[in-house]
Amino acid sequence: MNEVEQLRAIEDIRQAKARYVRGLDTGDLGLTRAMLADDCVLDFRKCWTDPTTGEDLLPQINVVMHGAASWSPEGFAGLGVVSQHTSVHHLYSSEINFDSETIADVVWAMTARLFMPPGGRYALLTGYGYYHETYEKTGSEWKLKTMRVSCLRAEGVSAPV
Repeated sequence: MNEVEQLRAIEDIRQAKARYVRGLDTGDLGLTRAMLADDCVLDFRKCWTDPTTGEDLLPQINVVMHGAASWSPEGFAGLGVVSQHTSVHHLYSSEINFDSETIADVVWAMTARLFMPPGGRYALLTGYGYYHETYEKTGSEWKLKTMRVSCLRAEGVSAPV
């Protein structure tokens, strides 16, 4: 891959990730799923566990999803993940390294905020950390192949009593 091809691939990966989080935040399951490789593995275990306190603020999300088809209401329900929260994800710096012309290792700095529905323990959750991902180029598109979320800090604002 020459320098121009590499810069194009970096931008394509950034655009794919931007569409993925926009799909998350707007509730567009189809858009999010379109960014996933058919055989993706997404590891959300401990992504809302604060490393300082050890408290898991959102234990129901401690799942590993296998395949783009699992990114659906049926897939979530089968994993026991049911939530009506509104999310806002912010992506910051990215480190993108190529293992080959079709495989890239990526680390994104991120903040995620979840505005929780009434009746729960928390009204707002905020997580700070990193997405550790691989992307695979299939045809002309870069797709998210693997993801693990690491948490540096997770905070919860208690719901009003």
